[in-house]
Amino acid sequence: MNPPVKPPFAREETYRRYLDGLLTNNRQQCRENFEQWLEATTELRTLYDDLVRRSLYEVGDLWERGRISVATEHLATAISEGLLNLTYPRLFARPRLGKSAVVTCVANEYHQIGGKMVADLFELNGWRGYFLGANTPVRDVQALIAEKQPDVVALSVASVFSLDTLINTAGEIRAAFPKVPILVGGQAFRWGGQERVERLPGVRCLLTLSELEAWIQDGGNHV
Repeated sequence: MNPPVKPPFAREETYRRYLDGLLTNNRQQCRENFEQWLEATTELRTLYDDLVRRSLYEVGDLWERGRISVATEHLATAISEGLLNLTYPRLFARPRLGKSAVVTCVANEYHQIGGKMVADLFELNGWRGYFLGANTPVRDVQALIAEKQPDVVALSVASVFSLDTLINTAGEIRAAFPKVPILVGGQAFRWGGQERVERLPGVRCLLTLSELEAWIQDGGNHV
């Protein structure tokens, strides 16, 4: 007997079920639909961009319009961040290239899932991604840079109110490590600010994960 034929992957329908699971704090529903995407998608970056990032941006927009509570927004983020662990068997399948990146959120920035996806994307492309997480003081970032001597530093910022902190952090890192390239990105740049950070020498703003992946695959040698 032939095995049953799987129905075609319903991309938008599955996305909507995942988003509904986030908004109703239904972890099991989110996991089922996340796993469907994981099985159907050959490139993890697509899953990160088109399922996780897209849904959390939509959740954030609903919170900003007062349609959902901050508790619902926090639970949605926690569910998605936990599900990212399901991708780990594929993250480390590619041969290591001997390159590394220090990835962090700036001080007083508590939304870390964007930075986590950035670190994962480096790992997916054969780099070592050192992820420091949320609310990391610049002195601790500098200490890790001095220890690991990374090929690039990536700074993540979700809140537009943290842009000044990001700029100050990038400036301090640039002063202490004049040659290390600095990449910046995050949801905060949906409302502008790119030109402010790129006034600093050796700093480049990448607005999407696809831009970051293109930069990595191009050799990661320029900003």
